Amino acid sequence: MTGLGAVFRPQLAPERLRAVSRAAEEAGLEELWLWEDCFREGGISTAAAALAWTERLRVGVGLLPVPLRNVAVTAMEAATLHRMFPGRAVLGVGHGVQDWMGQVGARAESPLTLLREHLVALRALLRAERVTSQGRYVRLDDVALDWPPQQAVEVFAGATGPRSLRLAGEAADGTVLTANTPPDGVRRARRLIDEGARPPGGPGRTRSSSTSSPPPAPTPPPGSAPSWWPRASSTCRASGPPGTPRTSPRPCTGWPRPGPTP
Repeated sequence: MTGLGAVFRPQLAPERLRAVSRAAEEAGLEELWLWEDCFREGGISTAAAALAWTERLRVGVGLLPVPLRNVAVTAMEAATLHRMFPGRAVLGVGHGVQDWMGQVGARAESPLTLLREHLVALRALLRAERVTSQGRYVRLDDVALDWPPQQAVEVFAGATGPRSLRLAGEAADGTVLTANTPPDGVRRARRLIDEGARPPGGPGRTRSSSTSSPPPAPTPPPGSAPSWWPRASSTCRASGPPGTPRTSPRPCTGWPRPGPTP
């Protein structure tokens, strides 16, 4: 199955999101992706606004940096979105850019351990489980959501390095890759994700895959597209029963804008 979506880059001012969200829905796109970069828009607040301004558009957040949030808060926010907008919210988490995490005093000595503990606890809470955890970073004492999602939901993990990709296969429902990952990089990532999903000596889980390696965003000819219009991206997903884990690309970047970008 192939889906067509677009991205709202965090370099764009948040007051532009309403127009972009409605334009994406009116154009017939299936998904709009956001992500949370320090120190720009918040991922959950922008996702909630985009979902409220549209009727059918799926809105993805890729990614939320886990060092910035207690996992119980992540679960509460995610569950609220899933209950208010069933089937339309997609959540991805990652270990964050370590320099930025250091700026706010949230750098973890072991980002991978933190991401693993966060994923395990987050997915359990969203399954309406009561969770007690005494991990290195995630510590919960008999915590359960009063308002868990009313249907099974997916949690994606962002990953680029080999260990993170294996962890995504092991502990997440899908993987968010950068949009500039070339085809060979996607194939390599898929192998590592599958390794993580495969228990020692076992056949492993069947995981669907997505690819996204668009060319660099061109500058639109004068008058052909507004400066804020995000570049669409193609997302290919293998079909399967509900709840089948999948791999997804990170949203593509938008049209270039004048001025520096990080």
